[in-house]
Amino acid sequence: MADKAYVGAIDQGTTSTRFIIYNQSGKPVGSHQVEFTQFYPKAGWVEHDPMEILESTRVCMSKAVDKATADGHNIDKGLKGIGITNQRETTVVWSKTTGAPLHNAIVWMDARTSSVCRKLEKELSGGRTHFVESCGLPISTYFSAVKLLWLIENVDAVKIAVENRDALFGTIDTWLIWNLTGGTGGKGEVGVHVTDVSNASRTMLMNLKTLDWDRDTLKTLGIPIEILPKIVSNSEIVGKVTKRWPITDIPIAGCLGDQHAAMLGQACKKGEAKSTYGTGAFILLNTGSEVVKSSNGLLSTLAYKLGPEAPTNYALEGSIAIAGAAVQWLRDGLGIIQSAKEIEELARGVENSGGVYFVPAFNGLFAPYWRDDARGVFVGITSYTKKAHIARAVLESMCFQVKDVLEAMHKDAGESGEVKSEKGEFLLRVDGGATINNLLMQSQADLLGNPVVRPADIETTCLGAAYAAGLAVGVWKEDDIFASGAKGNDTVFQPKLDEELRKKKSESWRKAVSRTFDLADLSL
Repeated sequence: MADKAYVGAIDQGTTSTRFIIYNQSGKPVGSHQVEFTQFYPKAGWVEHDPMEILESTRVCMSKAVDKATADGHNIDKGLKGIGITNQRETTVVWSKTTGAPLHNAIVWMDARTSSVCRKLEKELSGGRTHFVESCGLPISTYFSAVKLLWLIENVDAVKIAVENRDALFGTIDTWLIWNLTGGTGGKGEVGVHVTDVSNASRTMLMNLKTLDWDRDTLKTLGIPIEILPKIVSNSEIVGKVTKRWPITDIPIAGCLGDQHAAMLGQACKKGEAKSTYGTGAFILLNTGSEVVKSSNGLLSTLAYKLGPEAPTNYALEGSIAIAGAAVQWLRDGLGIIQSAKEIEELARGVENSGGVYFVPAFNGLFAPYWRDDARGVFVGITSYTKKAHIARAVLESMCFQVKDVLEAMHKDAGESGEVKSEKGEFLLRVDGGATINNLLMQSQADLLGNPVVRPADIETTCLGAAYAAGLAVGVWKEDDIFASGAKGNDTVFQPKLDEELRKKKSESWRKAVSRTFDLADLSL
């Protein structure tokens, strides 16, 4: 079939931005990726420059179009829509009149809001779980609401702008859409201030059932609704890209937080789970139309809503703060490796981790522990320990964390929440850059005791954003997308580890996790 239609997708992640153009078969025909600066002003603080994110997006769009055009694809006439997927919870506040950010973006993994969380927990009747009934989330440094409160309380420019009704709040999707559709205006173009249900579900401000901002929560926190964006579905046209950008007059037709996009890209239906391995690791189990409340440290969240009138799919989620970021730390912080891809070869130099366990609680632990007082530890080090053991322990730390989340997920969802293979096995679908590491994937299968399925195209986050946009502009139908969930070119990793050894290693891991608690140095 000749390609007459293309869909583009912006993937604005924690460490890089990408733009990928897909043909009607869902195959990439042009892409470009740019890394951007990570700022660490203090221990536990992580920031991004919102203007640098915009520029990285501009460059990626231009370069991807150039590459696809050079390969003979008529992108100029065939591009039908653009989808956006983004790092979630990362918080931006900017001026409505100037368009300038009033502070650097506070990144999702940033832990500076610990004091804000403790204060809320003490003041509110339900403590840490006060907002769970409405939004599905515990009070945590992870979510956007407490980052916004910190900005209002600690940054004069933000406080004044909020008081003067000149402030706009958004996660990165909102910041991108507002700028792509006109920003402060010019030639009659004014930016559209919206967010989608999946990103809104991560702010701690949206009611999971009404899919609107929760007025009681806003009143409790003192956040004016005027600064918040309008909430839309994941698949609908919200505006068009203006002439200030390399691609112009193209509908922005899809938007999902990165983990929700990956779930759609993996075509996960009710009872199916996926794990994305990026800077962090994120496991979602589609629970269908039911909001499943967790008793085991998980989050109730949106999976996706594919149109304004479409049914809502919910999910249980377990979020892991540090996964691939630990490999970056080995490279940039310790200099043990020179590039991320070297870790697999180094780790294969030993048969196991030599009794070493690594818990990467750099800024605390997320699901299922939720301990912002935790800090990273290596345990089990002896004079026998080599660099290869450290590398292997780092890889296994990702697998143990995913195992912890999946065990909690199965307890919450029960047997009815799992779709199993013909052999009666639970299958974990995986995606993200780190999954190219075969040792990591085999270790994951070994420690789970279940098969791990890796698709041929591991960049399902971008694909999910493209699917959402393509649905809205008529390039695809839902049947086209969900029929793509089972493909013959997937790679399946079968568990090989002895069950008794698996249990012993899990017990040692849990002991290592317990050593991380109450290690945060509050003087930093």
